[in-house]
Amino acid sequence: METTRLSSKGQVIIPKAIRASHRWESGLELVVIDTGDGVLLKPKAPFEETLLEDAAGCLKRPQKALSQDEIAQAICNGVRRAWCDCN
Repeated sequence: METTRLSSKGQVIIPKAIRASHRWESGLELVVIDTGDGVLLKPKAPFEETLLEDAAGCLKRPQKALSQDEIAQAICNGVRRAWCDCN
């Protein structure tokens, strides 16, 4: 177990072996979580966590959505065109 000291400015040095094992490099932002009997340091996520409910429907279509039958017909037409172009 490694130890470190708290500086007068509230800074702590994380031992090099621990930084290397987690691939933490200079400039990495860490989230500090109070666990009650200590603190937990975790890398800050690059983006805010988003739920599917928050993002669903954010992309509007310029036209109405196609039905299953329309999609199947479009696939058939594409296959026919590709087949005819090959012969």
